[in-house]
Amino acid sequence: MALEDIRSCKLFLPDPVLRLRGVIGFGGHSTQWALWTKDGMAVVYPCHAVIIVLQIDTGQQRFFLGHTDKVSALALDGNDVLLASAQVQPPSMVRLWDFQTGGCLSIFRSPLHTICSLSFSRSGALLCGVGKDQHGRTVVVAWSTDKVGLGGEVVVLAKVHTDFDVQAFQIALFDETRMASCGRGSVRLWRLRGGVLRSCAVDLGEYCTLELTDLAFAQTLDGHWRPSAGMLFVCSHSGHILEIDHQRMTVQHVRRLLPTQPSGVPLTEKQSFSMGSGIAISSLGVSTTTCAVGSEDGYLRLWPLDFSSVLLEAEHDGPVSSVFFSPDGLRVLSTTTSGHLGFLDVPSREYTVLARSHMAPVLALSTEQNRGQMATVSLDHTVRIWDLATLQQLYDFSSSDETPSAVAFHPTLPSFFCGFSSGAVRSFSLENSGVLVEHTRHRGAITSLVITPDGRFLFSSCSQGSLVQYNCAVARCCVLRVAANMVCQDGHPNPNTLAVSGDSCRLAFVGRSKCKVTVVESDSLNELLHVDVSTLHLASGHPDWAVAVCFSPGNSGHLLVSTSSNKVVVLDAVSGHTIRELSSVRSRACASLAISEDARLLLGATGRTITVWDYPTQASPSCQVYIGHSEPVHVVAFTPDQQQVLSVGDAIFLWDVLATPERDQSDPGTPPVHEAGSSVGQLEDLASGASGLPRQQVPLPSQASPPPLSIHGRPLEGGTFSTSDEEGLCEENHVSEVFLQGQAPTPPVLVEKEASGAGDGPREAAKGSQTLAVLPCHHSQTSEWSLQRAKTGLPTRPDSYKHFTARYKASTRVKSVSFPPVGREQLRLKAVVGYNGNGRANMVWRPNTGFFAYTCGRLVVVEDLHSGTQRHWCGHPQEISTLALSEDGQVLASASCCGNTAARCQIRIWDVPKGLCQHLLSHHDTAVQALAFSPDDEFLVTLGDYADRTLALWSMTTYELLSSARFPEPVHGVAFNPWDANELICVGTSAITFWLLQHHGTGTSFQVHREPVPEELGASELTSLCYGASPLLYCGSSSGQVCVWDTGTGHCFLAWEADDGEIGVLLCSGSRLLSGSNTRRLRLWAVGVVPELRRKGSSARSNSVFMERELTLDGAVVSASFDSGMDMGVVGTTAGTLWYINWTEGTSTRLISGHRSKVNEVVFSPSESHCATCGEDGSVRVWSLASMELVIQFQVLNQSCLCLAWTPPSCGRPEQQQVVAGYSDGTLRVFNISRTAMELKMHPHRTALTAIAFSTDGQTVLSGDKDGLVAISHPCTGMTFRMLSDHRGAPISAIQSTNKEYGDLGVEGAELWLAASGDQRVSIWASDWLRDRCELLEWLSFPAPAISEAPGLPPPSLAAFCPWDKATLVCVGLGAHEEVVFYSLRQKQVVQKTPLPFFAMSLSLSPGPQLMVVGFAECMLRLLDCASGTTQDFEGHDDAVHLCRFTPSGKLLFTAAHNEILVWEVTSP
Repeated sequence: MALEDIRSCKLFLPDPVLRLRGVIGFGGHSTQWALWTKDGMAVVYPCHAVIIVLQIDTGQQRFFLGHTDKVSALALDGNDVLLASAQVQPPSMVRLWDFQTGGCLSIFRSPLHTICSLSFSRSGALLCGVGKDQHGRTVVVAWSTDKVGLGGEVVVLAKVHTDFDVQAFQIALFDETRMASCGRGSVRLWRLRGGVLRSCAVDLGEYCTLELTDLAFAQTLDGHWRPSAGMLFVCSHSGHILEIDHQRMTVQHVRRLLPTQPSGVPLTEKQSFSMGSGIAISSLGVSTTTCAVGSEDGYLRLWPLDFSSVLLEAEHDGPVSSVFFSPDGLRVLSTTTSGHLGFLDVPSREYTVLARSHMAPVLALSTEQNRGQMATVSLDHTVRIWDLATLQQLYDFSSSDETPSAVAFHPTLPSFFCGFSSGAVRSFSLENSGVLVEHTRHRGAITSLVITPDGRFLFSSCSQGSLVQYNCAVARCCVLRVAANMVCQDGHPNPNTLAVSGDSCRLAFVGRSKCKVTVVESDSLNELLHVDVSTLHLASGHPDWAVAVCFSPGNSGHLLVSTSSNKVVVLDAVSGHTIRELSSVRSRACASLAISEDARLLLGATGRTITVWDYPTQASPSCQVYIGHSEPVHVVAFTPDQQQVLSVGDAIFLWDVLATPERDQSDPGTPPVHEAGSSVGQLEDLASGASGLPRQQVPLPSQASPPPLSIHGRPLEGGTFSTSDEEGLCEENHVSEVFLQGQAPTPPVLVEKEASGAGDGPREAAKGSQTLAVLPCHHSQTSEWSLQRAKTGLPTRPDSYKHFTARYKASTRVKSVSFPPVGREQLRLKAVVGYNGNGRANMVWRPNTGFFAYTCGRLVVVEDLHSGTQRHWCGHPQEISTLALSEDGQVLASASCCGNTAARCQIRIWDVPKGLCQHLLSHHDTAVQALAFSPDDEFLVTLGDYADRTLALWSMTTYELLSSARFPEPVHGVAFNPWDANELICVGTSAITFWLLQHHGTGTSFQVHREPVPEELGASELTSLCYGASPLLYCGSSSGQVCVWDTGTGHCFLAWEADDGEIGVLLCSGSRLLSGSNTRRLRLWAVGVVPELRRKGSSARSNSVFMERELTLDGAVVSASFDSGMDMGVVGTTAGTLWYINWTEGTSTRLISGHRSKVNEVVFSPSESHCATCGEDGSVRVWSLASMELVIQFQVLNQSCLCLAWTPPSCGRPEQQQVVAGYSDGTLRVFNISRTAMELKMHPHRTALTAIAFSTDGQTVLSGDKDGLVAISHPCTGMTFRMLSDHRGAPISAIQSTNKEYGDLGVEGAELWLAASGDQRVSIWASDWLRDRCELLEWLSFPAPAISEAPGLPPPSLAAFCPWDKATLVCVGLGAHEEVVFYSLRQKQVVQKTPLPFFAMSLSLSPGPQLMVVGFAECMLRLLDCASGTTQDFEGHDDAVHLCRFTPSGKLLFTAAHNEILVWEVTSP
């Protein structure tokens, strides 16, 4: 225990008041060092500055404390007498410890600048160290340590400087004067004689270039080391194992370990370097009969000494950094670079994890009382949940895109909240490890999270100074208030910048500046107190600011503020008057404060130490200071039971509190602390021994696989909807798993009843089956319902791709749009490019009438397959999930999910001939999974998704809800019986359900019969269904089987393997069955023999069912429609493609296709014959502008195409038109359209390209990247001849060039070009590239937009030359307000401002009439007639309109939202 005695502080009993109980962590500087004790019962390893001895069987820990920096090397002698350790801080200090007592015997400064390796002789009389001197040269030092235990000093025997590399060094156990080392290209044998250390190289021959990584001496069969029988094994990074006779200094055998070696095939003794990639070996250990090898592929492998085959292997979650055999050779200790420590028990073949660790500093922690858990977040991008009782790891959430920075447990609900560097705040469930809700109201990294003790409110702050208040009394918390510029804008996470009082009534925080501390009411945020910290110490002459705040417990009414002047100021929380001050004995401010519930102890995190004050003492309170951490302590906290203290920084320390009201402060059971020295005030010499009894069990991590976090750069997939409480809350984004919370009244659940005979249903109930009764639904009798309600819970998405999940959208739609008068629209929607592969059964086709419809976003597209013309049915507020066409083809039903403008799903009933919406239906809460019309078109059944789980029956005559029911489990599909309009069937996770409609006067009810999934299908689920010839029903399963049911008896009589994956689509007509699955396969089956097999019953075999045809498409099959003969049809896939299928010819032809991901740019050929688009899927697609058919596609794998440009009309001949594309890896590619080939690839940027343009003559390419650099390149030669860094630090958002037609601008040049960047700056340049001239004409800087705390990305900074006045710039996103700014280059000033309803996301100006289009994140676009000053608003997109482009003639307008492309025709006003 490291305890400092400070003269200015009075001691308080007990002394010490804290005792180290346990440490969670491993490594720190290196994960290479872990050693066995002589008896093999304990393991010695470092954790940053602490050395831990862990007993394997009992899990007890004891500690060696005293190092002030991370431990860089460890060595233990063969008798467990001396332990040597070195620390990183140069010049490297070495400590020798009495291993049994834990006392420090000697501290000496080594002649090495840094030590990377230590090795003890077997007797402990000789210690060797390897490291670097101040000039980076390798140094080997030998010390004599035989007198240390007798009070003597350590003596340097020899020191050698070498020029060769040393990666491993070991003293031979059979001779203490002999050593061996290996490194890059060398193996050297050493000998110490007469005070001189000499070495000789082993001739490696052709292996002299190997990168050797580790070595080990072999043992004899009796377990001892003798020079006559011992061999030296050396391993390499290339997989070679060298067996060296150290007496003859020759290489005896060379073997190479390959990743995959057939069993029984011996490895040759010599293999050339060209025989493939070997196992990258990082460490090896040798016992009497085996060799353990650790490699960078994460495997620990056990080989015999002839390396003929692998005996045993254990896979780790990271590269293995070291392996060590126990003395008996039965256990192999292994460490990994990911911070795991464990051992493999060879006889039992079991692997045990001993320690698991964060691999970066821990930023915050939170504890939970009911479950006894602790959560920590770290810079290693992980969130970990630990059991406080055992310190075992329970969960491990990780994300590569963002760093968790704050965490807080809910005091009453089984959930916790986590803040991230992206500004997101997410709530996680402790029951299913899933994300409950996500909020993205912050623009900066989250710095602190705090929740009131009563669990009503959650508060979060960010580095941009925003404070957000949430209502977290329910599982699905929501935002109450967003206050900008409230909290100090400090980019460093600090859990103590926010604090709540014990009565949950007050919130304190540092802000608005760092010199201010504010106290507000927690419910209303009304200000109660404002304290200026800088005025508390005017006499000091130095400015002071607040670092952390903390409320005292109980009714004391104190507010504690830690200041930058190393003081803790105790204020009256009501008046703000100073009550007293506590001085920190360390020259560091307290980054974290914590006070015990009895107000007895106050903790402070002071740099790398922990300070404990006797809080009740009014005058000169005494304090104690504890060391152990090698990095600053970020958080200190008491456990919920107040019996222990937690401190986190480089690792997680758990301290026992020895002064509690419940026990005697003397605590006779406390063992003495081992002291390293008696000189007071020297930090290194204090408390170096092991302290007290360690905890009874080692913190073993959970052996189960940790649940994934699924953290993305953007919010998680899921729907968007709006919710409000009594006060009218703001809109929020939620994942679909929480949709059941807070919705409309839950429909009745199906109530199971015992089967009561044949009279109760349409058929006799089978033995063991269940009948379910559902009462009719009358609106007038709603209040009289007495049915059992479904228990509200958090639904889990089933493992089935059949269920629709709305694509996440950060945008929010406006609730009302002022459309232009009918007939006066200046834009008319002409075409939609793309099909929504995210939908399910969202395409219909009737061959007899030619009616063909599909969905794209929230539009229903009705297309004539002969002419290609489209009609667009608008009205859905959100993304459409599914479609259904009535039997007579006169009515179409479409369903959209809920969202921020629709609390429930909307079902629209369309009149097909007129194209008009007849009626709106609403019942489901989350999403509609399926729609189905009865064969007589009298009824419509609607099925909710896995979160909704309701089935509703509607009258198509009155559009009234006839009946509804709720399922106990998710249901995947529904279908009406084509021969009986009163019967329908559902398939789901565990059963198939038969429904019989019973009409009673004006009421309708269901008689329900359920049959379990057949045992032949195993644990699979029924995911699809279709009727065949009467009375057959075909069902597809999640395991790829098709089973056939007799609907008359309700039994399954046949099943066969139809696919390798889940079958999501089934269609049957006559003797043919079509199946489509998530394996992208479409198969046609001959099932004409099935009716005959039905007569055989249970003896039927599927041998007579055979597959006629098979096609593989580009995605999972989600929709299909075929003619009556199943010869031709249309199939939709998740890739966003609609295929025309002709089984007769065995062909598939693309009908509709589009980008699978976000469309980033649209450009046009000068003649307007073609257009090109690029997307984040890495594709560049060229389309025919007349038909919008895909002509050419260029695909680059594993990259995103972010920008695009077409050669201008002044460039060469039309047949030599080129397209240049910019990619996320910083490359430019030039594609020749006529030759359909890539002509050139350039790499002028190191980061992703964000904007690109041709010069006006087409001979130069201007490109901008994410870092703000602009490159000027020749597309013919690929040479980049100029790089401009004026915009460095902000991404380039727009580049445009135009002819310079005005000579009065005061600069020379043939053309003008501009660059706009994300920091609201625009530069305008005049250039003549042929003469290598480029001159800055104008530099414009605008104030940052005053953006509200709304979800989504900030608006881009866009600028363009005005086509009708090229000396004028048109800018959006530049300035503090929502407006279009016109800037004159002649007058050098803003000449016009046009207000906008929202901040613009995209901009385009027509080169024809004076028209301008602006796209908004609110899913709408505005057309501005700059000549007349009129505006018109238009809708159609399902997401933010991030792209607008007029064609060169101005006759067409292309707009894009994510992957949707809408083509508008520009009409005359």
